[in-house]
Amino acid sequence: MKNHLLFYALILLCVLTHIVRTIYEILKHRKTIKPNKLSFLIIFTNMMLLWVSWFAVGEMDPFRKEIPNIYRYIGFFLSGSGVVLFLTALFTIKSLETYEGDLVSYGVYSIFRHPMYLGFILWITGMPLFSGSIIATYLAVPFIANVLFWRYLEEKELIERFPGYPAYRKKTIF
Repeated sequence: MKNHLLFYALILLCVLTHIVRTIYEILKHRKTIKPNKLSFLIIFTNMMLLWVSWFAVGEMDPFRKEIPNIYRYIGFFLSGSGVVLFLTALFTIKSLETYEGDLVSYGVYSIFRHPMYLGFILWITGMPLFSGSIIATYLAVPFIANVLFWRYLEEKELIERFPGYPAYRKKTIF
């Protein structure tokens, strides 16, 4: 019973961290708040809580199913690819919320407009497959929709901020 309470607390933490990030993105989009080092620290901490709780949900799911190893390998590959893509994008721009430079269109950004969000989606998709978590599979759907909403808001900001963005958008995916 104690493990079930922890499991449901972790689900709540996952949901709350998504809500916090979404509220932040909306406030940033409306220019109610301006990203700075403090907001970066808060959002980074929020995302670390999300990532840790997400992995724990997958491992602790009392409804987990044993799945064939091929699906586990695919899930591991998707999750790993997502983390690598996210980190590659992060190290390419060397910043998150406080980036003030020109439009980044080199490295992984020469292929993907939003490699961090794509990495996050791959990771969200792969983890339930790897762990066989039924609950995480269901949660992945609204979580991916949420990430796509963040991407939508960022697209609007980038179009406004960089005159060359529409041309860049035509040359890249996602």
